[in-house]
Amino acid sequence: MAAGRKPVLLGLRDAAIHGCPKGPAAWTASKLGGIPDALPAVPAPGPRCGRCAEPLVLVVQVYCPLEGSPFHRLLHVFACARPRCNDCGTRSWKVYRSQCLQVPEKEPRDPQKQGNSLAAENWCEGSQDWGSDSEETAPPPPSSSDLGSDSDGVRTVDWTAQLQALHLQDAAPGVAPLCPSGDRLTVHSEVPQFQPYYICVVEEDDYGNSVGLDHAHSLLWDYQQREGVDMEHLLSLCSGDGDEKYEKSNIRSGDQTFYKFMKRIAACQEQILRYSWSGEPLFLACPTSEISDIPACSGCGGQRTFEFQLMPALVSMLSSADLGLTVEFGTILIYTCEQSCWPLHQQAPMEEFCIIQEDPDEFLLK
Repeated sequence: MAAGRKPVLLGLRDAAIHGCPKGPAAWTASKLGGIPDALPAVPAPGPRCGRCAEPLVLVVQVYCPLEGSPFHRLLHVFACARPRCNDCGTRSWKVYRSQCLQVPEKEPRDPQKQGNSLAAENWCEGSQDWGSDSEETAPPPPSSSDLGSDSDGVRTVDWTAQLQALHLQDAAPGVAPLCPSGDRLTVHSEVPQFQPYYICVVEEDDYGNSVGLDHAHSLLWDYQQREGVDMEHLLSLCSGDGDEKYEKSNIRSGDQTFYKFMKRIAACQEQILRYSWSGEPLFLACPTSEISDIPACSGCGGQRTFEFQLMPALVSMLSSADLGLTVEFGTILIYTCEQSCWPLHQQAPMEEFCIIQEDPDEFLLK
């Protein structure tokens, strides 16, 4: 790994999800498609499209607690899957972050003082957790008797009752009504969905060491034939010196960024997600002013940081019984609150921010 470079984890499609996993086995799993799972005390988001007002479809759910934080943490990415809204940009995409305490603290803490020391939790290193089978059961949250008592030891706090009460709160604006079903909250049946699959994970460095770049060469050769780029430069990617010369050469606007993107993903073309908390995104096209104008967090007013991105291979893996559903994109960059703030009495998912980069040459990425 290059010095100073943040580690990158690659999400890959795993086994199909059958049935309805419940409890922690549901909300600690990362997946594509299906319906969003809800953390205890926080309803699942159910946003609607900013153009057609129809329910958005869940694209991915990522369970991603942060090191040094007491919170379970879940991110949901939604999109409008109706063809007429595919070119509506962020109006048809929404990102939400949900959190809940793993264990209650004896003294209230200020979530905004977590500081920049937050980093990807150790689950990232052993992130096969992302793709746990539906039969596996994650460790359940502590029982109410284990969750602590007041400072005088007078009584044990009935946390279970409090959480159940929170489940019954009215949904916040932008969150679809939910219906309890056993210990699982489910969205209304009219909300469309893609076929759900678990997401498993590999470390990019380990994965790339055993895979060649033949397919990348083939794609770049096709690109050269169509666009007239000097093939000697493309072939030079086999050597480090050639890479540097190619990347510094004056080529047509956008080619250099696209070349770097293709070269980086060539070792694992099936990657559907790249996770790198506070790392650098892999741009498909030259970044625009959007990158420098990312809005502040609506909760604490702090900065947002890059967390993960969705990759082109995901597009062909989003299938549904309704043949009219489709989502198209090049890459989706997800930015979340740098402090991962969560106000003390927050009871609804917090909206985050995404940037959409369209595919500059769709056929090259098929």
